[in-house]
Amino acid sequence: MRRLTNILLNIRPQETAGSLSRTVNKIEFDSRKVEKDDIFVAVRGTQADGHAYIPTAIAKGASVIVCEKTPRDKAQNVTYIQVENSAKTLGALAANYYEHPSRDLQLVGVTGTNGKTTTVTLLYDLFTDLGYKVGLISTIENKIGKTVIPSTHTTPDAVSLQKLLAEMVAAGCSYAFMEVSSHAVHQERIAGLTFAGAVFSNISHDHLDYHKTFRDYIDAKKMFFDNLPKSAFALTNVDDKRGMVMLQNTRATKYTYSLQRIADFKAKILENTLAGLHLDLDGTEFFGRLIGKFNAYNLLACYAVARLLEQEKTEVMAALSNLKSAAGRFDYLTDPRRNLIGIVDYAHTPDALAKVLQTINQLRVGEGKIITVVGCGGDRDKNKRPKMAKIACDNSQQVILTNDNPRTEDPQQILRDMEAGIPPYATQKVLTIADRAQAIKTAVRLAVKNDIILVAGKGHETYQEVNGVRLDFDDKEILRNLFSEE
Repeated sequence: MRRLTNILLNIRPQETAGSLSRTVNKIEFDSRKVEKDDIFVAVRGTQADGHAYIPTAIAKGASVIVCEKTPRDKAQNVTYIQVENSAKTLGALAANYYEHPSRDLQLVGVTGTNGKTTTVTLLYDLFTDLGYKVGLISTIENKIGKTVIPSTHTTPDAVSLQKLLAEMVAAGCSYAFMEVSSHAVHQERIAGLTFAGAVFSNISHDHLDYHKTFRDYIDAKKMFFDNLPKSAFALTNVDDKRGMVMLQNTRATKYTYSLQRIADFKAKILENTLAGLHLDLDGTEFFGRLIGKFNAYNLLACYAVARLLEQEKTEVMAALSNLKSAAGRFDYLTDPRRNLIGIVDYAHTPDALAKVLQTINQLRVGEGKIITVVGCGGDRDKNKRPKMAKIACDNSQQVILTNDNPRTEDPQQILRDMEAGIPPYATQKVLTIADRAQAIKTAVRLAVKNDIILVAGKGHETYQEVNGVRLDFDDKEILRNLFSEE
């Protein structure tokens, strides 16, 4: 139990009704989870308005209601607190409830269209190898030290986030690295957090089903930097044409990284092969196990963050050289008998797919061709579907269009949307196979010596979502089994 006055510290209500001298149990914004003496925060969401569930929350025992509009008929023995923005207040209340755990460790957030998961995972592994107990909040999984906690969102809700950080502090974590999605910024899920630093990787068209315009998407990313404290660092990729936009209004100390321009942290690719990357990193020769130009950016960002967090250069480079990429990110298998390579990658945006295919083209040997298996998710940005198909055609010798996670959409309509992007010259090299397992199997059967098969879009996911049901499905496992059968 907590005293309500402590939870309301630095909250500026527009109006209150009822006693503030009471103790409360916990904070909830989902009326289904409310218990006796809880605070219920009525948040206006994308699917429902929490204000409609205030009577339900009170019936279930809520003793405090935080809302943007106070009900006309107020229940007895219930405290009402009217605020301007319930979502933002939710984060501040949760921070007070859990005693501001983000102030007790070094919290770094990474945002961008591509590279978030790989970068935070690399940072987690790097700082663990440097001897620290570390927290991780990512699309794939959350971690407190070595303890794994399943992940349901790229960035958890405000209450879950504060609780997770409090558990990290209690477990003795010194650092935490988290993905910060544009949704999370826009929905105020990171309200109440104190960041030690923020990283911007890149931005390209994505999530326009939610943000509606590319400008809104950029502004959501920028808001993260605008709200950083003066004590934080703001690190941006200046090779992205919108990289400097992120720093325009931030109070944090500004830093840049680049492979192509003058920057505070600089790297140059000397060699890129399946064995890994050979870089000139900050003036020192570096060999790493990761592959591709995009991973050169990820490694450089990690190096920069470690140096900004005052880690010793030689130790950082030694630890970085041994790191592997996150699951489902350029995750490759080999079939040595037929000399084939299979790559599973989460690339689910036009930019990410283009970068992965460009990297694979640099790794091709002799007459080897690229066979790309790719789909697009349902209930998501439809504008990228024809673009994904065109990019696959432009950068592959064979393309198989297939299902991703259709969710509640008609899979055939998603495929028709993708087929609209097939250039006239490429029609002969494109197959459409709705069954994803059959599509991967066909790719393996079509492959000959030195070919590279890319299975794109799902990466680390071990399910396929169809009409609200998650069916077991693992691209990498299917590919591995097919390689062993052939």
